Amino acid sequence: MLASPGAEASMRAIAREAGVGIATLYRHFPTRECLVEAVYRDQVGRLTHGARELLDTLAPAAALRCWMDLFGNWIATKNGMLDTLLALVESGAVGHAGTRDELLNAISSLLDAGRAAGDLRPDITAEEVATSLIGIFTVAPQAGPAVTADRLLDILLDGLRPQVRCS
Repeated sequence: MLASPGAEASMRAIAREAGVGIATLYRHFPTRECLVEAVYRDQVGRLTHGARELLDTLAPAAALRCWMDLFGNWIATKNGMLDTLLALVESGAVGHAGTRDELLNAISSLLDAGRAAGDLRPDITAEEVATSLIGIFTVAPQAGPAVTADRLLDILLDGLRPQVRCS
């Protein structure tokens, strides 16, 4: 519900979607801002923990590609709460710099594992990957049906692999 594009959902609609009464929702989240902040922090935690969990079960390049999907889901989740989230960032209630550092650390852990395995290029930075992901998830929805985020993410991952040079 919070991830729905367009106008932000009412607290009553959110409670209904969650299958709880409005009083229960307000007891746990007295304001919309409290709810959005909790969702935001949960999603950032899922991304940072997700990187570690994916590395435990997948090869580094595959873990990075799956993490890119998690990042896309995070971006989509922010859509329905964008106005409130921006107000929280502006007020200082949600630290943009802290979130940025957490996400860059998650990407770095994936890149470091990929470098160690020889699956990913040694010259790529977490900032470059983050910027590429933001670009993909910003442009793909506007590019029409011929361009999909999945296809662009696959192309990005291919570009992150070591290049074979013939001498």
